[in-house]
Amino acid sequence: MGDTVYSSTRRYETAAPRWGDKMRTLGYYDAYLGFLTDRDEKPHAAARIVDVGAGTAAFSEAYVACRERPVSLTLLDPSLAMLKRGEAALQNRGMEPQLVQGLLGETELEPFDVVLAAHVIEHCSDPDVALRDMGKLLRPGGLLYLVVSKPHWCNSIIWLQWRHRTFRKEQLLELLQMAGFEVERTYSFPAGPPSRTSMGVVAIRST
Repeated sequence: MGDTVYSSTRRYETAAPRWGDKMRTLGYYDAYLGFLTDRDEKPHAAARIVDVGAGTAAFSEAYVACRERPVSLTLLDPSLAMLKRGEAALQNRGMEPQLVQGLLGETELEPFDVVLAAHVIEHCSDPDVALRDMGKLLRPGGLLYLVVSKPHWCNSIIWLQWRHRTFRKEQLLELLQMAGFEVERTYSFPAGPPSRTSMGVVAIRST
């Protein structure tokens, strides 16, 4: 694990106790609910799901709250403290997630039906490789629900702490196509901090 990854993981470990409450206060949990219920993509029931860079599992929790219960739900994150917080949140909803402490692209997992990834690729050294690694986690025809940071002055403030990237919509769609995805739709968060900092995309693994 490189120094940059190590230091980032340490910062996430420190932030973990307050992270879930902060995400709710800023409106991200409700924003994820809106994104996931905007349309009615399949599969729902009997799906195997992985939340990449799960953090405290706000995205997974929203999925479980508004969709049929998946067969299995895996949380992948380098921070054990974040994983434990995510596990507790999902247990409160009757789910027992599998916890995998590790990095995208460095962890061997069986293909899934759905990949959830909120604010992950902007923290990766190579976003194109990160998207290809997400594709490898999906069976052919599987769905990727992706949330990424977009250009806005709010993200300039966030950058001071996390040194993350932002993506224009056209740039992101091109990266997804190059990584073997067919974009189904994009989503604009309608309100609050998510409307200023984030955008959503649903894509299918086509190759």
